[in-house]
Amino acid sequence: MIGEPRHVAAEKTNRSTASLRAALTASVLTLVLVAIPLGPAGADPVVENPTEALNTLSELSRESEQTTEALHVATMELEAKQDERAAAERAAEEDQRALDAANAQIDQFRPTVDQLAIANYRGARTNRLFALMVSDSPQQLLDQMSALDVISGDIAHKVAQFKDATDAAAAAAAASKESADAARIAADQAKAVSDELQKKQSALQSQIADVTAAFEDLSREEKDQLVGTPFPPGFDPQELLSGLTPGAGSGALQAGLTRVGSPYEWGGNGPNAFDCSGLVVWAYKQIGKTLPRSSQAQAQGGVPVSRDQMQPGDVVIIYDDASHVGLYAGDGNILHASTFGVPVKVEPIGSMPFAGARRY
Repeated sequence: MIGEPRHVAAEKTNRSTASLRAALTASVLTLVLVAIPLGPAGADPVVENPTEALNTLSELSRESEQTTEALHVATMELEAKQDERAAAERAAEEDQRALDAANAQIDQFRPTVDQLAIANYRGARTNRLFALMVSDSPQQLLDQMSALDVISGDIAHKVAQFKDATDAAAAAAAASKESADAARIAADQAKAVSDELQKKQSALQSQIADVTAAFEDLSREEKDQLVGTPFPPGFDPQELLSGLTPGAGSGALQAGLTRVGSPYEWGGNGPNAFDCSGLVVWAYKQIGKTLPRSSQAQAQGGVPVSRDQMQPGDVVIIYDDASHVGLYAGDGNILHASTFGVPVKVEPIGSMPFAGARRY
């Protein structure tokens, strides 16, 4: 107001500024309270997309399973390369022994051959004409010719043996070199596969850490949703078992069903924890059948079966890269060790990318 003292005007201005600040603060607090839902103390954080955390875990678990199965393949390859290396080394040792024996035979006949060569060099004669020329009597001629026959025959035999021994030594030397080269190549290949195996093991350990961390980040509701139930609605394992036709596949399925509830474990092959191919191997082992350790190898063995002809116990291949397997449990269901955090269970195949089936 005109004519109002300065201190009075300043006091009014300060009061107006304070009122404005209080109003703005109240508005901001209101907006914050409206924007952030409040829940009970200690409750799991609210997830904007309820499946986001589960999807993340699923992707990480899928990667780790692919690495696990690749690890099984690399292990099988390493074992095969090690067997090849051992066989090549045994062959190299045998060829070296053959070479040593051939050289020993050469040494046995060499003195005779050397003496013959020296005699020829000095002008020695060992033929019948020479005997006739130096003989003083018919008897002496006969004696000398008889001696020459014996000498020449013995020398000819030893020369022939020397040649055979020389040929054998040459062949043994070539075989020894070839097998030694093969042994070195096998050793190099085994080392390459071993190095690749170690890389996969390191990658798997890193992926396992990511999976377990993602699993721990799940809420209790999400973990329950992940675990689900051991059997789909309407599935009665006892009814299934009672209706099974005796056979290899049904026997493997029967064994596998006893593992329902067992935890998933990378590289697990039972009897208490499993990965997907480990469960299949264990189930068939209980009926005396040995299946390959990796899902890819299992997808190549046995006899192919069309989807509409599957029988309980057939090996079901999931994903085009055959990185997941289980046992057909009838009525469109699969028994499998699915993923970390989920016990061995039976569930419908319909939601999975079916890639084939094999009968063992």
